[in-house]
Amino acid sequence: MPRVTGIEHVQLAMPRGEEAAARGFYTGLLGIPEVPKPPKLAARGGCWFEGAGVKVHLGVEADFRAARKAHPALLVDDLGAMVAVLAAAGLEVTPDDPVEGRERFYVNDPFGNRIELMQD
Repeated sequence: MPRVTGIEHVQLAMPRGEEAAARGFYTGLLGIPEVPKPPKLAARGGCWFEGAGVKVHLGVEADFRAARKAHPALLVDDLGAMVAVLAAAGLEVTPDDPVEGRERFYVNDPFGNRIELMQD
């Protein structure tokens, strides 16, 4: 029986023309480097962010609606410092109950997509 062995990447939607805001959040605040999209896909807009163990792709959606419940959970090496960086940037960072002993927080990207942050 075949089985799933992992997640290659997570894709979130974003509005057209907002790549600078995506870069500011995903690279500037979360520290995930941007990588070039393949040329055929680059013409569609959006951005790809990939680092050690994480790949978040943002694709343009014409009738964009933020994912307010569905979300990726990103592991960070220093949750307290990440929360401080995001709060200093003026973002609302909301704590939630720990899961399996892990502290966790939620933040919205510039487009309203929900992002969960957990200590690695």
